[in-house]
Amino acid sequence: MRLLIVGPLNGHMSFAARLVIKKGVRVGTVDTVDKALQSLRAGQGADLILIDVCCPVADLIERLQSERINVPVIACGEKGDAQAAVRSIKAGAKEYIPLPPEPEFIAAILESIMQDDSAPIAKDPIFKKVLSVAAHIAPSEASVLITGESGTGKEVLARYIQKKSRRATHPFITVNCAAIPETLLESELFGHEKGAFTGAVARRIGKFEEASGGTLLLDEISEMHPALQAKLLRVIQEREICRIGGNQTIKVDIRLLATSNRDLKEEVAQHRFREDLFYRLNVVNLEIPSLRERHEDVLPLSEYFVEKYCKLNALNKKKLSDQARFQLQSYPWPGNVRELENVIHRTVLLCEEEIIERIDALPESHATLESNKSMPNKDPIVFQNGSYDLVGRSISDMEKELILVTLDQCFGNRAHAARILGISIRTLRNKLRLYKQEIESRVG
Repeated sequence: MRLLIVGPLNGHMSFAARLVIKKGVRVGTVDTVDKALQSLRAGQGADLILIDVCCPVADLIERLQSERINVPVIACGEKGDAQAAVRSIKAGAKEYIPLPPEPEFIAAILESIMQDDSAPIAKDPIFKKVLSVAAHIAPSEASVLITGESGTGKEVLARYIQKKSRRATHPFITVNCAAIPETLLESELFGHEKGAFTGAVARRIGKFEEASGGTLLLDEISEMHPALQAKLLRVIQEREICRIGGNQTIKVDIRLLATSNRDLKEEVAQHRFREDLFYRLNVVNLEIPSLRERHEDVLPLSEYFVEKYCKLNALNKKKLSDQARFQLQSYPWPGNVRELENVIHRTVLLCEEEIIERIDALPESHATLESNKSMPNKDPIVFQNGSYDLVGRSISDMEKELILVTLDQCFGNRAHAARILGISIRTLRNKLRLYKQEIESRVG
């Protein structure tokens, strides 16, 4: 991670800077907004900007937006200056830190920015297998295509690959192809010379140059226009770019990663994505399963997010009750890990007790339904062939029994059983394989 400090900050940030440097954060300092922009245009890059409110915060944010430099900004100022805090937030700053800052608060904010750099949580066997393949191919130079539904953590996996690669100490640059207008994406990728088009007030280094020596992630690459796909293919083949408005060929040394929430094979079949580019990107394909298929990851992820947002919001530690854990595990999570994180964040903020008794942040229909359901340690669950007491039994055991009984009632029809259980046929197949392995291990 790269942190850029703008302005004097009266020396208050020195201790916090030393803290984050120990965690591997690269810290740069400049005196003015102009110098900050010069640094960013030159390709030195930043993942976060801390700016003193004595500097023109609004001007910095406006100029970043006009030049399409996507970096979060946090303003810092005197503790009693409420007006400066309001002005900064209205201008677009993500946060306001009073000076002198509390090192723990600074560290928590930076940790929340850096959290994508940590290893993904993987307790479920399905996702463990994906992570194992990712770790195995990470040291190579192969292009990797990461696919999966929105919110499954594709960028997190990309950062994990970069951290395990031989380029770990070099830049990791991301470009969201879906968030940048089609007419501007070429400039974002390849850069431009001053005067190349209206609004090109200065030379701008593109993401390919900025990432040279490191890794470039093209997020949601399926959204890229076919005309630009052709130019991208040439860059991948030749490993050289030319800035818009320039005539100088520039060599780039990058490892390319890409993500998509679409089926690119289908996009190729529909002539919306170039087949030759698909094969260039798809040297290794990693498909991230949905959270619905990673049942054993729901609670570890929930506990991680509870701890994270308690720490980030300077709250006392909180724990999930059995009722809350039951709700989390029974919800289908159509929004995947991103939805889970948002639900936990809201729950942590609204809960005033140390024990989170229930998850009210779930959609109203589900929360109402779950409130009417019995807890696992209170009432029995009744199947056609009898009543089973749940006291003293684990959720995994009950899940296994529910699956096997449902399959029995469906006369072994897996597709029908999967529909009744609300899971995919792939998940059901993996669960049955796991149960078979357990039986064989006991017999052996």
